[in-house]
Amino acid sequence: MKDKLNIFFKLQSQIYRIILYLLSVFIIIYIIPKKGKFQYDFKEGKPWKYETLISPFDFLIQKSESEINFEKFLISKNATKYFNKNLNVSDSIISIVNTKLNDSFPNLFQQTKEILNKIYEPGLVNYSIELEADSVFLISKINKSKIRYDELNKTNDYKIDSIIYNSLEDSFQLHAFLRDILIADVVFDKETTNSNLNKLLNQISHTKGLVSNGVRIISRGEIVDADKFGILNSLKMKFESQLWSKSNFNWITLGYSIIVGITLFFLLLFLKKNRISIYLNNTKITFVFLIILIFISITIAVFKYQPDYIYVVPLCSIPLLLRAFFDSRLGLFVHVLTLLILGFIVPNNFEFLFLHTIAGIITILTPSDLYQRANLFVSVSIITSVYILSYFSISIIANGDISYIDLNIPLLFIFNGLATLFVHPLIYIFEKIFGLVSDVSLLELTNTNSKLLKELSEKAPGTFYHSLAVSNLAEAVATQISANVMLVRVGALYHDIGKMNNPNYFIENQSNSFNPHNELEPLESSNIIKDHISNGIEIAKRNRLPDRVIDFIRTHHGTSMIKFFYDKAIKSKVDSNESDFRYSGPKPFSKETAIVMMADSIEAASKSIKEPNVKLIENFVDKIINTQIEDNQFENCNITLEELNFTKKILKEKLNNIYHLRVEYPD
Repeated sequence: MKDKLNIFFKLQSQIYRIILYLLSVFIIIYIIPKKGKFQYDFKEGKPWKYETLISPFDFLIQKSESEINFEKFLISKNATKYFNKNLNVSDSIISIVNTKLNDSFPNLFQQTKEILNKIYEPGLVNYSIELEADSVFLISKINKSKIRYDELNKTNDYKIDSIIYNSLEDSFQLHAFLRDILIADVVFDKETTNSNLNKLLNQISHTKGLVSNGVRIISRGEIVDADKFGILNSLKMKFESQLWSKSNFNWITLGYSIIVGITLFFLLLFLKKNRISIYLNNTKITFVFLIILIFISITIAVFKYQPDYIYVVPLCSIPLLLRAFFDSRLGLFVHVLTLLILGFIVPNNFEFLFLHTIAGIITILTPSDLYQRANLFVSVSIITSVYILSYFSISIIANGDISYIDLNIPLLFIFNGLATLFVHPLIYIFEKIFGLVSDVSLLELTNTNSKLLKELSEKAPGTFYHSLAVSNLAEAVATQISANVMLVRVGALYHDIGKMNNPNYFIENQSNSFNPHNELEPLESSNIIKDHISNGIEIAKRNRLPDRVIDFIRTHHGTSMIKFFYDKAIKSKVDSNESDFRYSGPKPFSKETAIVMMADSIEAASKSIKEPNVKLIENFVDKIINTQIEDNQFENCNITLEELNFTKKILKEKLNNIYHLRVEYPD
């Protein structure tokens, strides 16, 4: 039954990875633009960097948006405006004048009538209407006529005043009366005017010529001027439109599916071969795939809506984030795979791939301890500088002249660097979501005034100072053999917290001559000693220590022998099985856990040296580590023989310093 359950859980994990892989491929394919990609990248004002381009087919030259907008402006400005003339208005005004003047001043009425006829014969329009057109259509019930706009009389124009004053020089009251009763009889017909304008705008041609098949378009080194730029854009639009059909869409989707599928499959293979702990951990592998999806999504979104700002996307955050939680090699590998996918989407793909690849390599070479804020600023400054220098180099090579360099691009790289600084809060967010641990969190755990370490110092002071000594030794080794220094230090500080439950059973906490093991059988003593591993794991989980730290508690003794009590059992002639006196493991499975195991053994055993000297310490260190090697304690970790020899050398130097020893030179 247990075997069946193990098979089930193993298959469950495998099924999860397959689903994660397929889902990631689907999401990337879904958000990728499916249109065909034009094989040439070009910019107006820059030299053509490819071979001579010959038109592969007939195509129309498309007008630019600015050209079309200018034509629309001219048409809107010069299009005929329509007005409606109301013939009843003038009759109504004459009728009013007739009522006022005809009975009392018949001659004056006749003069006034002639004045009104002069005003209303061409038409009277409201002066507030300002038109740039020379001619307008005047529509009345009788006819439709085309006249010049300036032939119409305007209500507030001086021309009206001159007509009245020249005819009625002596009657100022009549002047004011006529001015007050004048009403415009010509009204702007907005609906007809707009209808005519829309008709004209719809007749605008969006093309301005034809390029025939086989005609030379541009030669290598020739400057892409405005005309050439328009022709090349038209060719690009024609090429991409030809690819846009249902059958072609399906083929393009299939092509992208294969590319993305192969790329992410390589990632799975890399994790299985080189990072098995990540491959088998569903949380960690989900985090890696999520990082890829997030940055591909951001890049595609910027490309769709603001393609000119494509270099603002902080893709170097990928190796920074993965290095913070895992290691530099994985960070660079994932970064390059992400760039390979994006290279099929973005413009200037060679330039894009080169710049980001170089920046990614520099990223993993910059200071790795991002828990120090200064190091993050240093890293970002170096990355930004590399971006700018690489861009200038590519531009000079491509254009052959510094004058063609686009100075806006370096500004984008500066914004890219500022966006990369956001990696610090991102690390915190991902820690909380996925339960991962970074160097920033590890730094917090090194605080010896923390609740757990303070409890250890109170309950088991000897163990506490032993842990401090182990952390110093392990840190010195980790620094020299390029291990994670912060992780080693934290692991060493917490590796023995399980001794808090029974502190008096461990020799470093025995303040007097009484030893409780003297009253116990060797096997009982062995079990109590071994229990500090399980007790430590329980305490660590209760205090929510990260799994990476708990790994040190599990592995710091591996499957080594508790030799003192085993020998005691042999001497007592008690039936004893060697496996009963071995720790249950697991063995160290990383360089960091191996370092703590060696430092712990050396520090604990060094207390038994009564009269230390240089030779004695060297033999002592060699013996302990060689015993661990012969016992196959390091077979599951990635530490090399060279690094083991280096570890021996460093531990010898540190112990000599602790005991204030010097090499004795011959006289």
